[in-house]
Amino acid sequence: MIDIKNKNIEELEKLAQDIRDRIIDVVSRNGGHFSSTLGAVELTIGMHKIFDSLYDPFIFDVSHQCYPHKLITGRWEEFDTLRQFNGLSGFTKPKESDSDYFVAGHSSTSISLAVGAAKANKLQKESKVPVVMIGDGSMTAGLVYEALNELGDLKLPIVIVLNDNEMSIAKPIGAISKHLSKLLAGKLYQGFREKVDHIVKNYMPNGTEYIAKKIEESLKLITPGIIFEEMGVDYIGPIDGHNLEEIFDTLELAKNLGKPVVVHAKTVKGKGYPIAEGHHEHWHGVSPFDIKTGIALKKTVTDKSATTVFSDKLYELALNDEKIVGVTAAMPSGTGIDKLMANFPDRFWDVAIAEQHAVTSMAAMAKDGFKPFVTIYSTFLQRGFDQIIHDVCLMNLGVTFAIDRAGIVGADGETHQGQFDISMLRFLPNMTLLAPRDTKTLEYSLEFAQDFNTPLAIRYPRGAFKTLDFPSTPFIYGKGEILQKGESDIAFIGYGAGVSRAIDTQELVNKSITIVDLRFIKPLDGKLLIELSKVTKRWYIFSDSQKQAGVGSAILEFISENELNIKLTTFEYDDLYIQHGDTKSLEEDLGLLPAQLALKIDRG
Repeated sequence: MIDIKNKNIEELEKLAQDIRDRIIDVVSRNGGHFSSTLGAVELTIGMHKIFDSLYDPFIFDVSHQCYPHKLITGRWEEFDTLRQFNGLSGFTKPKESDSDYFVAGHSSTSISLAVGAAKANKLQKESKVPVVMIGDGSMTAGLVYEALNELGDLKLPIVIVLNDNEMSIAKPIGAISKHLSKLLAGKLYQGFREKVDHIVKNYMPNGTEYIAKKIEESLKLITPGIIFEEMGVDYIGPIDGHNLEEIFDTLELAKNLGKPVVVHAKTVKGKGYPIAEGHHEHWHGVSPFDIKTGIALKKTVTDKSATTVFSDKLYELALNDEKIVGVTAAMPSGTGIDKLMANFPDRFWDVAIAEQHAVTSMAAMAKDGFKPFVTIYSTFLQRGFDQIIHDVCLMNLGVTFAIDRAGIVGADGETHQGQFDISMLRFLPNMTLLAPRDTKTLEYSLEFAQDFNTPLAIRYPRGAFKTLDFPSTPFIYGKGEILQKGESDIAFIGYGAGVSRAIDTQELVNKSITIVDLRFIKPLDGKLLIELSKVTKRWYIFSDSQKQAGVGSAILEFISENELNIKLTTFEYDDLYIQHGDTKSLEEDLGLLPAQLALKIDRG
């Protein structure tokens, strides 16, 4: 643990530069979240100067900005292993350090966590002060305002550092605004306000009370923090989020207020690395890059990613069908919808971090005759689960969920692996689930979706599909395909990207095996499975998904209902959260590489 409290300003400014140098060095080699974490260095030093991370809960929203915190709290040498298999997580993780209060990977949870921590402190008569760092982007999610709504009522002591590196909450009025907002939170003004409230309440007639309140409200109106003040949370700022003395003074003031307060700090994304400074989405999360040029050190990739294939095909369909619309939740480039937003700005939208709103708004568009596509990562689909049940499936509306990053996604780890979407959606009435096995069948899946008028989910992996030699055909509702007929009593049944793993495993088994592409997991192709059961008795399931309520579970249900004499083994993910690391290392750890699976096949 670096001793922040006993260092002077000059020493801490030198530390800030050392932290930036360390982050730039490691992230250039390992990849990771970059520009936002560089912009948060001084704010993090300020948090550690005024608060105690081993006592006061330090809560980083999403924790894209947590690298300086990791370096300060005893992980300087280990930082070389950032995002590597069995190394440091790219997010906060209590198993790594007692200074990490909570696991974080999805946005906008921090203020709710702080409210819960403050309630616990009050019940246990502790003097801890939860301190939150939240980015301006996370302020677009409704969960933040649910938490602020209760916090403004309870008045629990919480300090919320709003790291504003992209979007002003409101236009500040220079030095006057800063001075007045500090004044509103200062001891002199707070004491004055309490006295005025007492006098007004007990001695003044209603008319005078009204005038007094209006005077106070007029002062607030010229500050940018009115939204927080009106919710019952004090506000200070905006301050310079790179000026250590100003940060220390402001956080000390906020801590001593003994009530909830937002400290609004203006920062620069990518601070200290000129190539990344400013509002560049490209530098938010990066793969390894050359420090001198900023150019990514990527291997040559000849095949299009599934995301690009999706984007290009949906664009082609949208050109000829004005009823096709779409939405993303703060991931336009990640989902490929940015191309459609640029060309059809009135039909494709980014609603920011608001997955619930994204789903429900598209449900209404489906009801009114449009064909909406909700483009979303598997891990973020979880955030709109109730809306899928209540607003899409219950109404049986033709919303298509284009689920990117299904399966293992790699270095982002437990909070981002796309392992649960099948289990989460399969039990929902009216929902149809399908998965393409390669590039061409992904294109066919979108053609199928275009004219499909009930809820539909299409899952596809991160990166490129493996090129397969089997011919592709358009989707027919509820129909699977037998890709290869074998002579043994073994069948390999694949779903989505699992089909290529089944093929790779079959090549290592050196046995004539039937290979099936399910195509649909809901509904299953019952006729195909019945016919398959007449010639094969040992079925092996290949799917990049959770075992519980997954593909194997669906087929076991079918086997039981139809009293089939089948021995089934499923190669899906076990009952655990999958850690971070490169995909091959994770698959090897899970025992899912084709060479490992080939050894598990009963060849008798």
